Amino acid sequence: MIRALLLALALAFPAAAQVAPPPPAAPPTLAPPSLAAQLAVATIEVTTAFTGGEILVFGATERLIGAQGDEVVVLATGPSTSLVVRQKVEMLGAWINGPSARFNRVPTYWALASTSPVATLLDGVERQDLRLGLDLLPLVQLGARGPQFRAALASLKQDAGLWVDQVKPVEVSGGRLFHARLPLPATVATGPYLIQVMLVREGRVVARQELRMDVVRSGTAAWIADVARGQPVLYGLACILLAALAGWIGSVLFRRG
Repeated sequence: MIRALLLALALAFPAAAQVAPPPPAAPPTLAPPSLAAQLAVATIEVTTAFTGGEILVFGATERLIGAQGDEVVVLATGPSTSLVVRQKVEMLGAWINGPSARFNRVPTYWALASTSPVATLLDGVERQDLRLGLDLLPLVQLGARGPQFRAALASLKQDAGLWVDQVKPVEVSGGRLFHARLPLPATVATGPYLIQVMLVREGRVVARQELRMDVVRSGTAAWIADVARGQPVLYGLACILLAALAGWIGSVLFRRG
């Protein structure tokens, strides 16, 4: 009788099941800073009538741009090449070529623009890592040594408009919209160009977007470049014949005059 009563009580009041404690809540993940940028034109065609152009970058950010807010830096670089810088020396009243230095990995085009001077936005280590400055370009110098060769190279590139260091700031509209215009001279090299758009917050780059632009030859300019590259002998003979023809026409015109 007692055993039957105990069995009835066990069936009426089952033991409480042990429930495992819920797993700890995962810490909230912070969304990456919002930055959206685009190029107005992804391809620039160089023809015989090409007199220059510009790289137009525009975009938007999540937070306000400017004082007490985020800052924007735009860096554009062209394909690399090798260049030789020669120093002129005077000898017997004539100037001749003297020592020379060869630089490798020279960007054919380099342009930097920002909403504020980069030196005030980032510390030296950050600028060094991102190569944000003409003095920070990793140029490999061979041959003659001395800072005057690098200074002469930078001066020549800047005079030609191929190296542009924050001539025009990044312009801001409506607090969150921005655009930058980087000038392209008529002597710009063809090839792929990399445009980096960086969002700076509290002295650090918190977001970055990379855009690609191509500068290509088209029309007669492309045909002349193909002939010069594929058939250099024919190209050289054609240049000589054209020069001789131009000289002959000039002599005829001056003789008649």
